[in-house]
Amino acid sequence: MYDPTNPVPHWTVATMRHVATEDTLAGAAIRYANLGIPVFPCVPGGKQPLTPNGFHDATSSARAVHRWWQRTPAANIGLPTGASTGILVVDVDVYSRASGFGAFERARSEGLAEGWGWLVRTPSGGVHAYYPTVAGQEQRCWQVPSAHIDFRGDGGYVIAPPSRVEIDGVLRTYDVIAVATRPARSVDATKLRAFLEPPRRKPSVPSPSVVGTGCRPDALAATVAAAPEGGRNRSLFWASCRMVEDGLDRTTVASYLLPAAQHAGLPDREIETTIDSAFRSTSRLSAASRPGPTRASEAIQL
Repeated sequence: MYDPTNPVPHWTVATMRHVATEDTLAGAAIRYANLGIPVFPCVPGGKQPLTPNGFHDATSSARAVHRWWQRTPAANIGLPTGASTGILVVDVDVYSRASGFGAFERARSEGLAEGWGWLVRTPSGGVHAYYPTVAGQEQRCWQVPSAHIDFRGDGGYVIAPPSRVEIDGVLRTYDVIAVATRPARSVDATKLRAFLEPPRRKPSVPSPSVVGTGCRPDALAATVAAAPEGGRNRSLFWASCRMVEDGLDRTTVASYLLPAAQHAGLPDREIETTIDSAFRSTSRLSAASRPGPTRASEAIQL
C-alpha cells in the first residue's frame, strides 16, 4: 500500500497486472488511486485529458477519482510519468510503413533498455516499456522520430492499462503482455537518446534536402507535438508544406510528423490525410509562383 510519508508510490511486479484485469475503467482507476498512484481521466477512446490542467490535475484521492469516473465511466486512464508516480516509459511506436522495434532491440543489446518492469502492448501494436525512476534524478520527455521511439518522463504522461483507444473504427486495449521476474532497473534516458540519435557530422557539401528553404524537421515536429487542440491539424498541414517545399520525400516527412501529430492527439487516418493533402497542394505550386520561404502570415514561431 501507499506510504503517505513517501510521495512515490510503491509499485510491485504484480501491480500493473492486477490493475489491468479490472472489469471496468472506473474500477481500474480507483485501484490505481488506492495504491497511491495518481491518475486523471482522458477522453473515452482517446488520449486527450478531460481535466483543465491535464496531467497536472492527477491525484491519488480515491474520492476525487470516483467522482471523475462516475461522471465519465468510459474515460481512459492517464498516468503521469516521472517523479510523481515513480515510473518512466519508453514508447516503441508502430506505423503502417515503419516500426521502432528494431531500434529498441539494438538499444537492449547495448544494455540501454534492459531493466523494464512491465511491457504493455499499445492499441497500435507498439509497446510501452515501464522502468522505475531514480530518486532525485529528473529525466525529461523527448522524441526521436527517426527511430520511432519516444520517452515519457518528468513532464509527460501515458495512457495506462486497461484503457482503450479507437484504431480504424475498432476499440483496442492497452494490454500487459509481460511482467519482469527480476528487479526492474531505471533507464538512462540521456544515453538512450544519444544511442538512438547520435550526433551527425556536418557535411562538407550540404545536400539539397538540408539546404532548401532552411526548414528544420525536428523543430517543425516539436511545433506539431505541442500544438493545442483546435490548431493541431492546421499546424500539421503547415509543417508538412514546409517540408515538401524543402524537397523532403513523403517517407521522411511522415517519419518526423506522424509521431509528433500522434503525441498531439490526432488520429492516424487524419494525420495521413493531412500530409497527403500538403503534398498535393504544394506540388501544384511551381517555384515561380511561390518564391522564397513561407509567407510571414502563415509562419508559426519555432
